[in-house]
Amino acid sequence: MFVLRIVGIAFIALTLGACSTAATPIVTEWRNPGYAPAPFKRIMVGGPSGNTSVRRNFEDEFVVQLRAVGVDALPSYKYIPEDQEIDENKLRQAAQQARADAMLFPRSVQTEQKTKLGPSIPFSFGVFGPNVGAAWSGPAGSASVTRYKEYTSETTLYDVAKNELVWSATIKTTEPDNVQTAIKSYVEAVIKALDAQNLLPGRQ
Repeated sequence: MFVLRIVGIAFIALTLGACSTAATPIVTEWRNPGYAPAPFKRIMVGGPSGNTSVRRNFEDEFVVQLRAVGVDALPSYKYIPEDQEIDENKLRQAAQQARADAMLFPRSVQTEQKTKLGPSIPFSFGVFGPNVGAAWSGPAGSASVTRYKEYTSETTLYDVAKNELVWSATIKTTEPDNVQTAIKSYVEAVIKALDAQNLLPGRQ
């Protein structure tokens, strides 16, 4: 279930009368101040290991969104067997083999158990792990205790040719109700941040 540490994106954004979808938050962001943006033509994307379908969906979503902004993106599952764990070195070797200019690599940083105190609201949400779930007690307006897990992940962009770290971002998420929606939200957040930093060749 390691994959859900990376793709747990759907957030609780509820009020007493309605439910809304919250955007994936990038908590911190770093840009290499000495790096001059290159016109990346090919970017390889790595995905979370441990679940073939989630990894494929994760990488494919990045490929779709990157190609939409003019990047020739490549999924790593075509170069790294799906039964293998992905690390930075393996992804770099695959990117070099594919003659990619850059690579995007997500990794899990930590998982924290969280407790939320507040008035009870009749709702439920998915939480990572087979034995963990949301909990609430009493009618609306009474005290409640909700336990959930928060996942911190980091996504980095490397210039493969220069072997140089270009950009990184830390993202905090919780367990999603829908993995595909969560993946899309995660990818959109990363693409938006890269665009804002003028690191997407199709936007320069």
